[in-house]
Amino acid sequence: MSDALFPLSDEHKMIRDAARDFAQKEIAPIAAQFDESGEFPHETIKKMGAMGFMGIEVPEQYGGAGMDTLSYVLALEEICKVDASHGVIMSVNNSLYCHGIMKFGTEEQKQKFLKPVASGAAIGAYSLTEPMSGSDAGTMKSRATRDGDFYLLNGRKSWVTSGPVADYMVVFMVTDPAKKQKGISAFLIDTKNSPGFNRGKKEPKLGIRASATSELIFENCKIPVGNRLGEEGEGFKIAMTVLDVGRIGIASQALGIAEAAYEASVAYAREREAFGQKIGEFQGTGFKIADMKTRIEAARLLIYNAAMAKERSKTTGERFTLQSSMAKLFASETAMFCAHAAVQIHGGMGYSKELPVERYFRDAKITEIYEGTSEIQRHVISRSELGLK
Repeated sequence: MSDALFPLSDEHKMIRDAARDFAQKEIAPIAAQFDESGEFPHETIKKMGAMGFMGIEVPEQYGGAGMDTLSYVLALEEICKVDASHGVIMSVNNSLYCHGIMKFGTEEQKQKFLKPVASGAAIGAYSLTEPMSGSDAGTMKSRATRDGDFYLLNGRKSWVTSGPVADYMVVFMVTDPAKKQKGISAFLIDTKNSPGFNRGKKEPKLGIRASATSELIFENCKIPVGNRLGEEGEGFKIAMTVLDVGRIGIASQALGIAEAAYEASVAYAREREAFGQKIGEFQGTGFKIADMKTRIEAARLLIYNAAMAKERSKTTGERFTLQSSMAKLFASETAMFCAHAAVQIHGGMGYSKELPVERYFRDAKITEIYEGTSEIQRHVISRSELGLK
């Protein structure tokens, strides 16, 4: 998209170009290998941390880059154009982990739990989902019981991005079952110093395979009261507030995947010949290209709009739930549309692991599911527009 349509500052261009250069030089050569093996890309994630990508919006005093939401969106988009696995690790670190501590954490918590993760020295994770509690977070079964100056945590969490490798986590558990959603609290976990904490099975996933995902098991895991994030009963509010930001991250991830699929399709349509002409000259292919491009640019504007709404919220305090849900819904469905079209345009080669197109297709699907399914996004948007609580 032309910068004239949405002017970017020199600082924005700098981080976009830095992320693009890093992704092309450092991630592109290894993306297929790590997708195949399912190994976590420790070395490139450390390099991303050193470049400031793992805590872009966190102030420098807490180890971050001290930049704005649009900077984060631009950098994440470029990383995800090359590999969505690296991108989601970056997204969770920035959005789901760092943002929650920045907004709700104490100074002591910021020093202990935020600084090492924002600086890239450690990896953060966010754990809300359970085996029988996904979109309906109010039905979670995990419990945190107060025991003097400590809490005892018990339960099983699932689908935790970076779960197998994270050094620190934000975990949500019920402290007062009678209050349902208002009885959920948030806790910060030091995974290396929390007896009773164990990592469960690693998930064998369709896509984003280099992004490690696992269960977490808590068996009388004893943590100090000082590790509670916010007050008792504020957990659900914290979780939903953080997801507003997370959805901007996943929308940016989806945009990157869509762009990669589109660019591969344009290049192939210009080169591949059939029946004596380039396949891009056939209307069936040309219309796919037109629809892909249009949806990508529409998704981009929705994401930028959500990023601007988040920036305004820093001074107004207003929620940006509607903007982030619209961006996430449209961008994720755009990623799936573009990835599907790309496979079709490439024909048999689109189905082969010789090209990254089939990886884009596998990676795109999860963007319609995690951090709120497309159905949940439509629920959020429709109730907001109808004035329903």
